[in-house]
Amino acid sequence: MTQNDNWGWKARLGMFIVSSEAVPEAEWWAMAPPHVSVHAARVTAKAPWARWRDDRSGVELADDLARGAAQFAAMRLSAVVLGHSSSSVLGGSGWDEAVVAALSAAVAPGTAVTTNGLDCQAGLRAAGVRRPFVVVPAWFDEAFAVAAAGYFADRGFDPAGHLRYDPGRKWRDMAPGELYPAGMGFEQEVEPLYAQIRTACPAGADGVLIAGTGFRCVAILDALEQDLKRPVLSANQASLWRGLRLSGVHTPVAGYGSLLRL
Repeated sequence: MTQNDNWGWKARLGMFIVSSEAVPEAEWWAMAPPHVSVHAARVTAKAPWARWRDDRSGVELADDLARGAAQFAAMRLSAVVLGHSSSSVLGGSGWDEAVVAALSAAVAPGTAVTTNGLDCQAGLRAAGVRRPFVVVPAWFDEAFAVAAAGYFADRGFDPAGHLRYDPGRKWRDMAPGELYPAGMGFEQEVEPLYAQIRTACPAGADGVLIAGTGFRCVAILDALEQDLKRPVLSANQASLWRGLRLSGVHTPVAGYGSLLRL
């Protein structure tokens, strides 16, 4: 008798992720349906991971991104996502689409390409959310939280507010940029996040979006939906959902929010 070897005969999904993060792969592996495999390429570049040319005719991929795309090209992947919320937010108008065009030329023909920003937009629309409450991790400062909400406002949504997660007493006195180097990424707790979102979500929000692919949160999506009676999406959940749909996989996934059952 053979054992499950997680061979992705239904779909193989590639994801570009921050070089020092463990959350994206862990959450995708937790949520992925049977016979779908996940393959990561790690990126050390600063956001955004592709820079506009001077004439804005397109973007130049960061070295790690170009190298990962070349490696992915040989792997017969169904879909590839640039899994970096910060790059989508900071890239500016048209950046997501320009990156899709550049990566599509670098990976194998027929491989679908997307970005986390595009995935979150698609997920919100599929869930019927027009006024999301946008939640960002503590290692993003308040200016970035405002920019993240603005990213969605510029793309046809009307955010009902935003929340920068309060990391608690141990971390609160550190500057946002110090938190990840100090180890917070590997000491995240989902229970305080759940409590803060449940308390802060405004009545006018018709859904919640937890942004940031390094932000551990998929374990609480179902519980928040049950309490708030509204869709709750996360960056990794949205990218997995869209990667599956772009690959022609429509297997419903239970336990990680209603989006994965659409």
